[in-house]
Amino acid sequence: MERKRTDCPALPPGWKKEEVIRKSGLSAGKSDVYYYSPTGKKFRSKPQLARYLGNAVDLACFDFRTGKMMPGKLQKNKQKFRHDALSLAKGGKPDLNTALPIRQTASIFKQPVTKVTSHPGNKVKTDLQRAVEPPRQLFWERRLRGLRSSDVSEEVLHAMELPKGLQGIGPDSSDDVLLSAIASALHMSSTPITGQTSVAAEKNPTIWLNTAQPLCKSFTVTDEQIREQELKVYQARRVLEEALTADGLARAAENSRVPLRGKTA
Repeated sequence: MERKRTDCPALPPGWKKEEVIRKSGLSAGKSDVYYYSPTGKKFRSKPQLARYLGNAVDLACFDFRTGKMMPGKLQKNKQKFRHDALSLAKGGKPDLNTALPIRQTASIFKQPVTKVTSHPGNKVKTDLQRAVEPPRQLFWERRLRGLRSSDVSEEVLHAMELPKGLQGIGPDSSDDVLLSAIASALHMSSTPITGQTSVAAEKNPTIWLNTAQPLCKSFTVTDEQIREQELKVYQARRVLEEALTADGLARAAENSRVPLRGKTA
């Protein structure tokens, strides 16, 4: 790889732009762009750069690839927005891609819209392909392997520890994949999470796997586990309450020490 590091005039003094050009492989000729702060901190994307700089620099028209301010691009977006608003004002049809219709009349009152699917003498066509959920790839949870969450400083967050009763089945039944699969099932499905209830799924998951459940053996949540979680939540709330109380007392004490301005002895 070939690395070129130059100064970035669009950013405050001391900021460097680095362009890494790949020399081999399928991506030969392509380049990656990074930015370094005066303290040596590395930034890989424009959102990271914006969070770090805050209000010190306006990056609205900053081009991350070239490292230059592009005011023409921002002005072009503004003109497009004005054109769309003017077109709607002249009676143009808006581009609405929604499942339910939206009432277009100007009214200060909230008027609900009812979707009628059947009516005497009127047949309403429905898109059956949109209503049916597309099939999932078998063992799709394996794509979650190796993914880690990180904070703003790019420090990898430690994964949660699963209870001993949760055991994975199928290929690559590691704890991190199982944790990601259970979290995805809780967010994407409204059905209870019970695991693979069929015993045959443990012997041959390729045939007897229930795709609606994560790749883990059947499990039950006991009353003791529920009480333990309730105790953890109670302790966390107590710690948060004590921290907020201490912060409020510290702020009150600090405000009482500040001398009043505009008054003389």
